[in-house]
Amino acid sequence: MKFQVEDLTVYFPYEHIYPEQYQYMLELKRAMDAKGHCLLEMPTGTGKTIALLALIVSYILSGRPSAPSKLIYCTRTVHEMEKVLSELRVLHRLFVESDRQQPFLAVGLSSRKNLCINEAVNTAGSRDSVDAGCRKLTASWVRALASENPNIPTCPFFEEYERNSDALLPAGVYTLQELRSVGRQKGWCPYFLARHMIQFANVVVYNYQYLLDPKVAGIISKEMQRECVVVFDEAHNIDNVCIEALSVNVRQQTLDGASRNISKMSQIVE
Repeated sequence: MKFQVEDLTVYFPYEHIYPEQYQYMLELKRAMDAKGHCLLEMPTGTGKTIALLALIVSYILSGRPSAPSKLIYCTRTVHEMEKVLSELRVLHRLFVESDRQQPFLAVGLSSRKNLCINEAVNTAGSRDSVDAGCRKLTASWVRALASENPNIPTCPFFEEYERNSDALLPAGVYTLQELRSVGRQKGWCPYFLARHMIQFANVVVYNYQYLLDPKVAGIISKEMQRECVVVFDEAHNIDNVCIEALSVNVRQQTLDGASRNISKMSQIVE
């Protein structure tokens, strides 16, 4: 169904709406009108996710001159990401069936471990091992050597993606599983495809760290437009994520080695 929240037409994929959901949308819409910040809380099970998605997506696609260009929805876990994408699929179906609205593009982005389809890499086990295995096959210096020596292994999915790096996904909602399916069908790397598509998507769903961790955000999110709506789901987790992102773990063995090296340097200087 569709209804008005003040002067905004909102597309809502269910036949009934709770009064609390409407109030939630109203406050959110006013915050967006003011280009301000908003802290909202609703009890579990009251439909806050779909209320938020319906309002913001309707606002983005409303054609208003002041409308933001993108929704960045940050979640803490892959399970929460999949739940958000599932709600977006229901909402997308309503937009497709509507005669007056264009369908939108929503993409989920996760780590290489969750998206890699190269069996030589994704069976490595831990996320760090998969990341390292991917870089060994896709680093620019490795590919440069492989161009001269065909015996040096590279990733066929990344190479095929690079040959089609200007390709775009059609409108729709792409979960991690669907990105892997597209990757297998086209022979493209799903991870780098998702990273490419977040520049064009109306809605991006990914982990907190892609926006909060300076090391990751500088690579993944630097091309994002400034005119975005950013939502942190379960926002009480932000402080822990920031602490983790900006903390450094140093082993005693590393400290002992550094101390020995400093002692050697001191002797040489003297």
